[in-house]
Amino acid sequence: MSTSTSAASRIKPWLPLLGIALLALALLVIAPAMLSPFRLNNLGKYCCWAIVAVGIGLAWGRGGMLVMGQGVFFGIGGYAMAMHLKLEAAGPGQVPDFMQLYGDGSMPWWWEPFRSPVITIAAIILVPALVAGLLGFAIFKRRVKGAYFAILTQALAVVFATLLIATIKQTGGFNGLNNFPSFFGYSLYDPVNKKMVYLIAAGLLIVCLVIVWQINRSRFGELLVATRDAEERVRFLGHDPANIKLIAFVIAAVMASVGGAMFAPIAGIISPSDVDAAASILFIAGVALGGRAGLFGPALGALAVGYGQSTLSERFPNEWTYFQGALFVVVILLIPGGLSSVLKRFRKDVARQTTELRGLTVTEPPTEVKVHG
Repeated sequence: MSTSTSAASRIKPWLPLLGIALLALALLVIAPAMLSPFRLNNLGKYCCWAIVAVGIGLAWGRGGMLVMGQGVFFGIGGYAMAMHLKLEAAGPGQVPDFMQLYGDGSMPWWWEPFRSPVITIAAIILVPALVAGLLGFAIFKRRVKGAYFAILTQALAVVFATLLIATIKQTGGFNGLNNFPSFFGYSLYDPVNKKMVYLIAAGLLIVCLVIVWQINRSRFGELLVATRDAEERVRFLGHDPANIKLIAFVIAAVMASVGGAMFAPIAGIISPSDVDAAASILFIAGVALGGRAGLFGPALGALAVGYGQSTLSERFPNEWTYFQGALFVVVILLIPGGLSSVLKRFRKDVARQTTELRGLTVTEPPTEVKVHG
């Protein structure tokens, strides 16, 4: 009995890694073999949203920070990638087509570095990290949290989208950036290359899950949960909760930027509607649906929301938003912990019933036989 229990306790910490391996098998092997190019491209978009959701799960589920402005960092990565793809399409020394249409044909100086793939990739990682670092430092050091933190981050998404719309000559305005014929030299008109871009997005989702799994089982992960549940006690023990939150916030921002960077070539467009407050709320909705506290809940919730959005919009073009809204209301009212909490509750019920059944197994004492002489 004790041997089997100890073996189970040794295996349990590695079960999430097995789940990640199964998800990788489904996304990287089964899906490309079974889905049509159109459906596979849609799944690629869902994977990009799931990357953002994994970061939100770390910041919100583990750190207690309701980040409602991840569209800002999604947009930073998406526009950085789109700028490179537009310059790649324009050719050496040329300017993007929309600048010739809306402006005088000149290009802002800050576009020029994005001709380099290396600088583009570096910007996708470093720029959101820098923005999130400065923003988080100012917020967390002032001990802003709860509803005030959520409102502030959402306001940033509104400001960012408004800025993009107002700068039509530099960012394409409301129409955004689109029409990307190639991806780092590979033609996107070739189905093989489009599948390659999907595999990159799906692979990055798996990498993000492994990173968060490793963080959750580390000392930093324990401090992050402790900061969420008892911030003053963590401060009393000699740790600065602001620094702990800041690290999680920066990691979530970088993941959102990576998701946005892959979304641009897969969707073929990045616009203010993809990064505004409504888009940020949609990211949160996916995490809430799947379950913010689990490892797989945010990713699976985002995949489900993306699939539901596409399926419902195809079958009910005018009414699909009502179905989506009703689903979120039901989840929040009946299962606020998300769908992953249902599975966790089921496992606990099974374990409790098993323990009760074992407790009922009682060995009866032998019957005493009296002999009368």
